[in-house]
Amino acid sequence: MKLRNKINLYTAFLFALLLLILNITVYYTFSTLLLDSELNTAHKEMKNISDNFGESLGKIPSDSLLRSYVPVNGMIEIVTEDNNNPPAFTSADEQNLSKRKSVFYRSEVSKTIEYQERSYTFESMPIIMQDGSVANLQIIKSMETATEILSILRLVLILVTLLALIPVIISSRLLSNFITKPVTSMIKTMTEIRKSGTFKTIKLEGKSKDELFQMGQTFNHMIDLLEMNFEKQEQFVSNASHELKTPLTIIESYASLLKRRGLTEPELFTESIEAIHSEALRMKEMTEQLLMLARHHEQWNIELNQVNLNQLIDQTVNAFKNAYKREIKFEALNEASIFIESDDKKLKQLLFIFLDNARKYSDDMISVELGKENDKIYIKIIDRGIGIIESELPKVFDRFYRVDKARSRKQGGSGLGLSLAKEIADAIGIGVQLDSAAGIGTTATLLIKKVEKL
Repeated sequence: MKLRNKINLYTAFLFALLLLILNITVYYTFSTLLLDSELNTAHKEMKNISDNFGESLGKIPSDSLLRSYVPVNGMIEIVTEDNNNPPAFTSADEQNLSKRKSVFYRSEVSKTIEYQERSYTFESMPIIMQDGSVANLQIIKSMETATEILSILRLVLILVTLLALIPVIISSRLLSNFITKPVTSMIKTMTEIRKSGTFKTIKLEGKSKDELFQMGQTFNHMIDLLEMNFEKQEQFVSNASHELKTPLTIIESYASLLKRRGLTEPELFTESIEAIHSEALRMKEMTEQLLMLARHHEQWNIELNQVNLNQLIDQTVNAFKNAYKREIKFEALNEASIFIESDDKKLKQLLFIFLDNARKYSDDMISVELGKENDKIYIKIIDRGIGIIESELPKVFDRFYRVDKARSRKQGGSGLGLSLAKEIADAIGIGVQLDSAAGIGTTATLLIKKVEKL
C-alpha cells in the first residue's frame, strides 16, 4: 500500500474511531440521564398518589380510586400478599400489561423493567388496607417517549458520524498529497538519476522551512555531495591510471632493452636495472600513499602521548639532513621545551612530507621554526624555491596536483604528498596553512591549537 493511501486510511480510521467513541459516550450519558429522569418522575408521582390513596381509602371505593389514578400510558393495581388481587386498571393502549404476573414486595421498589420488548418504569409502594392488611400499590408506566427520543438520537449521531467522515476523507487526502509530494519528487528524481546516470536535484517550493522543506534541502545537498565525490572519484581514477602508466611504460621499455641487448652491453644493463629499480620504488611509494589516503579518519589508529616538540623536530631535521645531504636550519624561538599531546609517529611523518616537498622545489637552505603565540604552537617549514602562484594555492592539497610537473617527475614525486599530509594533519588535529609567492618560496605552517603542559 502506498504511503499516501496509508495516511488517508489511518487518518480517516482514527478520526472515525474518535468520533465513534465520542458519540457512544454522548449517547450513553444522555440515555442514562434520561432514564434516571423518567424514573425519578415516576417515583415522585408514585409518592403523591400513594399519599392521596391512603387518605381517600375507606371514603372512596378502591375501584374508583384506581380508575381515577390510572396513567395514560400504563397500569395501576393493588397486589396483596396472598395474591388475591382486585382487578387492575390499564390505559387503552397498554392492555397487554394486565396479563403480566404480579409480584408482592415488602418494601418500596423503583426500577425499569422490560415487558414484551418494551421499556417501563415500575413503582411499588406498601399501603395499609381497610382491614389492616399490607398490600402493594403498583404503577407501571411506558417509557415509549424516552425510547423514541433515544432512537432519534442514535439516528442523528450515526448520520453526523457519516457526514463528518466526508470532509475528513477529503482533508486526509489533501494532507497525504501535501506530505508525500516531496517524497514523490525524490522518488521521481532518483528514478531519473538511475535511468539517465546524471545527478539531479528536486525543485523546492514554499518558504515555510518545515521538516518537509528541510528533507528536500538535505536530499539536494546529498545529491550535490554525491556528484562532487563522483567527479573527484573519476578524476582520481583517471589521474591514478595516468600516474601508474608512466612508470609501467618505463619498466616495460627497459625490460625490452634488457631482453634484446642486456647481455651484450653491460652499461645498458646497469642503466636499465637502475631505472627499473627507481620506478618500482616510486610505484611502491605511490601505492602506499594511495592506500593511506583511502583510509577513513577513524582508521588511522592514533596513539596519543606526551611529545617533546623540540626534541622530535631536532631528530627529524637531523635524519632528513643526513639522508639527503641538504642544509636545514632548525630554530626554537622559545627557551623552554614545548610539550604537546599527540601521535609522535604521525607528526614525524607530517614533518617529513613538508621537508621532502621543500627539498624537491628548492635548492637553497631550508629553515624550520618552532614557536608559540597566543597559546598556539606553530611549526614553520620555509623554503626559498620556485614558490606557488596565489591562484594555485587552493589546489595544492588535491591528489596528483603538481606545481611544476616536469620537476616533480624528475624528483620522483607522485603528487600525493600534500594530500596525505592534509589527511594526517586532520587525523591528529593539526591545522595546515600555506603561504607562498612565485619565485620567492613557500612557508608551510603547522598550527597546534591546544597546548598541553607536562
